[in-house]
Amino acid sequence: MIKAEFFVSRDDVLTGFHISGHSEMADYGQDVLCAFVSSAAYMAANTITEIIGADAQAEVSDGDMKVTAAEKDLRSCQVVFEGLKLHLLETEKQYPEYLKVIFTEV
Repeated sequence: MIKAEFFVSRDDVLTGFHISGHSEMADYGQDVLCAFVSSAAYMAANTITEIIGADAQAEVSDGDMKVTAAEKDLRSCQVVFEGLKLHLLETEKQYPEYLKVIFTEV
């Protein structure tokens, strides 16, 4: 199962995300859900770091991506975090047995 965790501050500001796991919906290389989620995560991370130019930490390995924005750049990153959140929540509705979106207060 893919777990998409969003980090939320006490004042309901998204500060980052951590996506991990594999859906195991299909064989490696054939799993369209994994590709879909991975593509969305990479677009969010690249938009934050390369387009916005935010001070953000990004860690990537096989089946795992974590992105957190620095306090000073949270406002400029919100629309990207919110877009990814909406995208994955809607996808979770279609594939609840393969994707779980959770929220963690930081």
